[in-house]
Amino acid sequence: MTCGDRDSWLTLPSHHVWLDTESSRLLGFGTSLEHPAGGAVWLDDRGNPDLAHPALTYITARMAHVHYLASIRGRPGSQRTADRVFDGLLTTLRDSRNGGWFESSADALSPDAAKTAYTHAFVVLAASAATGAGHPNGRELLGEALDVVERRFWDDQYGMCADTWNADWTELDDYRGINANMHMVEALLTAVDAGARTIWRERAVRICDNVIGWAEQNEYRIPEHFTAQWHPQLEYNSNDTANQFKPYGATVGHGFEWARLLVQASLADTGVRGRRYVEAAESLYHRAAQDGWQPGPTPGFVYTTDWAGRPVVTGRLHWVLCEAIAAAATLGRHTGEDRYHSDYRTWWDIAADCCVDGVDGSWHHELDTRNRPAATVWSGKPDLYHAVQATWISRYPPSSSMLAALHTSANH
Repeated sequence: MTCGDRDSWLTLPSHHVWLDTESSRLLGFGTSLEHPAGGAVWLDDRGNPDLAHPALTYITARMAHVHYLASIRGRPGSQRTADRVFDGLLTTLRDSRNGGWFESSADALSPDAAKTAYTHAFVVLAASAATGAGHPNGRELLGEALDVVERRFWDDQYGMCADTWNADWTELDDYRGINANMHMVEALLTAVDAGARTIWRERAVRICDNVIGWAEQNEYRIPEHFTAQWHPQLEYNSNDTANQFKPYGATVGHGFEWARLLVQASLADTGVRGRRYVEAAESLYHRAAQDGWQPGPTPGFVYTTDWAGRPVVTGRLHWVLCEAIAAAATLGRHTGEDRYHSDYRTWWDIAADCCVDGVDGSWHHELDTRNRPAATVWSGKPDLYHAVQATWISRYPPSSSMLAALHTSANH
C-alpha cells in the first residue's frame, strides 16, 4: 500500500518548517566549537567546552561536515565556523611526518597512537563537504585523504577497508570491522559527488555487496567484527557488550544506517543490482525495527541485540533513533509504502518528546530504559552529525549523498 502526499509528513510544508527550525537550533549549539589545540572541542551537556577531552579528529570532521553543508543551505556564519574547525585537519590533527591523520590532538607525542579507517572516513567526508562549499584547500585535502585510504586501508582482494594501523604505518592490526566500512561508503559516495574519481563509487558498491551477503547469511543482523581474512566473529566483545565503538552482537542503528546507504548507492543503478539493494535495504530496516523497537509507556530503540534478536544493551542512544528516522524517510520517499511514513511520524514524536533538549540545547545523547538522560555509553553532547543529518535527510528526496541533495535543491 502506498501513502498519499496529503497523509505524509515528508511532503507537509509545515513539517519542513519544523525540520528547518530544528536543524538551525542544533547548529547553534555550543558556546565555542574550537579546541585550543586546533580542531573541534568536546561539548558537555550544556554546550560548554570539555577540555578533559583532546580534539578528536572524527568529531572535528563531523562538525566541519555539518557546518559546510549548512553554509550550502544558506545558514549565515556556518562557513566561518566550519573553516575554523576544518583548520585542525590541515594542521594539528594531520601527521605531516608519516602521513594520514591522528585520532586526536594528544596522539602526536604518544607512542601508542593509532590510525583508523573510521577516522579517515570522516576526514574524507569533511574534505568533500569543504570542497563542495568552496574551501580553497578542500579539493587538495580530499585528494590527500583518498590517497591515504587507497594506500593504507583499501584492500582490493576483499573489496573492503582494513581497520587500524599504528602511527607510522608499520603494523596493521588483524581486526576488521563493519563500522569503519559503513562510514567509508558514505564518505566515498560524497567524495565522488564532490568531484573525486568514479572508482571510489565502485569501491563503495563493492563494500555494499559484501555487507548484503553477510546480512543475508544472518537473517539481516549484520556481523560487525571480523578476522583479517574477513571471517565473522559473532562472539567478539561478548564480555564488553556496551563498548562504544565495538559492541557485542548486532547494532540496531547500523541496520537502519545501512538501509539508508543502500538506497543511496542504488540510485546510480536502475538494473538488477539497484533492485537488489533496495530489497536488502527493506529487509535490514524491518529486521532492525522488529528487533530494536521497544514499545510501551517508555518506547525507544535498544542499542544492541544478540543473534536471535534479544536485547543486550537496552539503553537508548540518540544516534540510533536518528538513523531510524533517516531510513524511514529515505525508504518512505523511495517506495511510498505506508509503513515507512507511519514509522517516520512515530519516531519523530519520540525524538521530540524524549531526545530533543529544549532547555540546554542539542539532543540528549543517551537515555535509559525509562527515557531519562543517562551517560553509560556517552557523556556530554559532542556530536551534531546524526541529529542534524536526520533533519536534512527528512527534508530532501533521496540522493547519493547529502552534498548532492543540497546542491540539487540549491539549483531548483
